[in-house]
Amino acid sequence: MMLGLLLARAGVDVTVLEKHSDFLRDFRGDTVHPSTLEVMHELGLLESFLQRPHDKAHDIRAFVGGAQAIVADFSRLRTRCRFIAMVPQWEFLDFLRCEASLHPGFRLAMNTQAVGLIEEDGRVVGVRARTPTGETAVRADLVIGADGRQSAVREAAGLQVVNLGTPIDVLWMRIIKRRSDPAGSAGRIGTGRFMAMIDRGTYWQCAYVIHKGGNEAIRARGLEAFRADITALVPLFADRIKAELADWDDVKLLSVSVDRLVKWWKPGLLCIGDAAHAMSPIGGVGINLAVQDAVAAANVLAAPLADAKLTADTLTRLLAKVQKRRMWPTRLTQAVQVAAQNRMLDPLLDGTRPPEMPFALKLLNRWPALRTWPAYAVGVGARPEHVNSPEAVPRRKA
Repeated sequence: MMLGLLLARAGVDVTVLEKHSDFLRDFRGDTVHPSTLEVMHELGLLESFLQRPHDKAHDIRAFVGGAQAIVADFSRLRTRCRFIAMVPQWEFLDFLRCEASLHPGFRLAMNTQAVGLIEEDGRVVGVRARTPTGETAVRADLVIGADGRQSAVREAAGLQVVNLGTPIDVLWMRIIKRRSDPAGSAGRIGTGRFMAMIDRGTYWQCAYVIHKGGNEAIRARGLEAFRADITALVPLFADRIKAELADWDDVKLLSVSVDRLVKWWKPGLLCIGDAAHAMSPIGGVGINLAVQDAVAAANVLAAPLADAKLTADTLTRLLAKVQKRRMWPTRLTQAVQVAAQNRMLDPLLDGTRPPEMPFALKLLNRWPALRTWPAYAVGVGARPEHVNSPEAVPRRKA
């Protein structure tokens, strides 16, 4: 959606396909980081974007037993917005849709699922799509695969995937937030347990980390045992856990994967976001890496695509340029995530004794200036992109 907005803004005709009838998907990444907010500012959209419902996270905290550490302090960043905006992803998508629709070349097709590629002479020239009225063909000079970690586009293209492995999965759930609850998002570390609690104002969005493939064993122990595990980690929830987790339908499994394509493109096709590199939920950076991909792709491709003289060979070289630009930050971010999973989370889940405050967190408590580094890693990341694509087409009047 972001790339569609940027390309339409540059005068390129764009059609975005969305397989659902709306954007209302729960437990998606709802964190809009300072790097993405910077992009919104560069587009002149930040003020109107922040009119949408959102909460602000100014830091990230960790509770180890009864002790607390501030892990990342976003107020120390030199960015326009020194916080993470907690925005339901459907609000973010709808905002981008509204802004993109003001450009004459933008079209959004809902209830339209890409199910295959159209190839001619070794080049992708469009997609086959399923709609409520039957299958249709959508032809294009360039197809962008942005359909997530289970991408049908990349599978149809036969692009090689490297699986980096992960020892964890995540159970997502919502727990109502009382007025007396403390504010702020945090990680909770207990004996053999870890849960991230994201403060959404009226509820806690909770990510309970488990061993890879451990969901069935947890369910076999029973819902009451699972509730007991949660309240042992967060006693605050004891007065509400039974009502909030009434049955297993209230607990959603996220099967975590960390992978990336060897080559993100083939003639006529480019994959970005999770379709090119599935990220771990650690740091909540996946949506922001996808936005950075979109900005980089627009910076490279927008002006050439708007030029009727663009040749197929030149376009192919530009696709390789996009991957070259974004591969290094992808590799670095995934390396950090995999190290955190393997060296911290996986051993933690095997723990049998009450955890102690790690030495690194003690340092962050003693020298607050050190909190700038994890804040930058999470909030800005490696090689943040800035909008350099042209604005060739004025927006329609709303």
